[in-house]
Amino acid sequence: MKQDRSRYQNPLLDRYSSAEMVCIFSPQAKFRTWRRLWTALAESQLELGLPVTAEQVEELRSRVDDIDFEAADRREGITRHDVMSHVHAYGLQCPGAAGIIHLGATSAYVTDNTDLLQMREALNLLRRRLLQAVSPLAGFCREHAALPALGYTHLQPAQPVTVGKRAALWLQDLLLDHEDLEHRLATLRFRGVKGTTGTQASFLTLFKGDGEKVRELDARVTRKMGFESRYEVCGQTYPRKEDARILDWLAGIGRSGHRITNDLRLLQHLYEIEEPFESGQIGSSAMAYKRNPMRGERAASLSKYLMALPQGPGMTAATQFFERTLDDSAQKRIAVPEAFLAADAVLLLLRSVFAGLVVHPSVIQRRLEEELPFLATETILMEAVSRGADRQETHELIRVHAMEARRRILDEGAANDLLDRLAGDPGLPFERDDLEQLCEARAFTGRAAEQVQEFLRSRVDPLLETHREELEGDTEEPRV
Repeated sequence: MKQDRSRYQNPLLDRYSSAEMVCIFSPQAKFRTWRRLWTALAESQLELGLPVTAEQVEELRSRVDDIDFEAADRREGITRHDVMSHVHAYGLQCPGAAGIIHLGATSAYVTDNTDLLQMREALNLLRRRLLQAVSPLAGFCREHAALPALGYTHLQPAQPVTVGKRAALWLQDLLLDHEDLEHRLATLRFRGVKGTTGTQASFLTLFKGDGEKVRELDARVTRKMGFESRYEVCGQTYPRKEDARILDWLAGIGRSGHRITNDLRLLQHLYEIEEPFESGQIGSSAMAYKRNPMRGERAASLSKYLMALPQGPGMTAATQFFERTLDDSAQKRIAVPEAFLAADAVLLLLRSVFAGLVVHPSVIQRRLEEELPFLATETILMEAVSRGADRQETHELIRVHAMEARRRILDEGAANDLLDRLAGDPGLPFERDDLEQLCEARAFTGRAAEQVQEFLRSRVDPLLETHREELEGDTEEPRV
């Protein structure tokens, strides 16, 4: 379909998010769900003895997917009410059932329950996206579990780690996101059939005071729409706290995505690890040599947007007036779908990056070796003492040599000659070979490699095995 270039185009739809996520929040999916809800309500009312016929239910079911949007739009131009406009359009297509559509219900029956159904479907899609990002990152951790690398604290050189151990920190953040997601899905409830202010008074009237049938109507519709639980009490709407809780989780994807891609962009700056760069890709329109980390930059940008989104739904949850107010409608229509679209884009980018990371071991080794003599000074001190040297005198000798070696590196651009200085000092009991053995990189990485393997075996591999089917058959790629 030809695009209208004179109209604003949301880049989340056209550039970043997947077609699958866009479809979940599409008008077709939304209004189809309204019709499914009206059909489930009518069917349950029939089963419980209200004057609804099987023919009426079947007529409704037959036109669930065949939505006359033009008829609904024309009607909304008159009524200024979207739900009643779609009731009207559905009734035109189902004349035999027109009189029982939306029987006893309020607008929130279709709008709120649809929101919950859409969010559940979108959360399940994001669970798949999350696992598909975890899988290649787990493979990366396993492959590089023992490769020593310079560690950093305060962004200053620190005790060595391994490439796999550092990546396992990213992996752990994503597993925490998965844990939180499982909780969100397990506790997500259906609004159900509650009536205008949540009291079910209209349905109690329809069933002539039979409260047990009203309760059963609520339960049946809940089951028909695939939920195991529903809110026992609510106002006209489900608690807006639910939106805030889900947006907070989505923002967590942004926090993870931003932290991970920040680290990767810093590592690319150091030439240690690079994100994928395709053969025909252009890094700069002016600087032909550039290999910009554009996937990481895009993920970070979207993550910032995602982290900022929960504020609106959070304020909405905090300012509900009694049984409901309508100032949540624009927030929900904009913030909720866009948060899902942004999270989808972030996870697609992470999966793409993790699947194609390029490691440069020689650069990693050189950078580590440049700092290892300084990092090894405590070990050298302890070894000198074990050979009979005085601890305080040795500490001072090492300190003086270390300061001078650092000065020459910074002021003169010289190589790190600390080991040569220490080996040549008659006050220290070392030959050059002794010091080189004390500076073996793997001796400084502790249990990093073992920690990675244990983490993968105990936490990651069982998770991926449990969800193996969700890792297969998805070819959706970010548009980069």
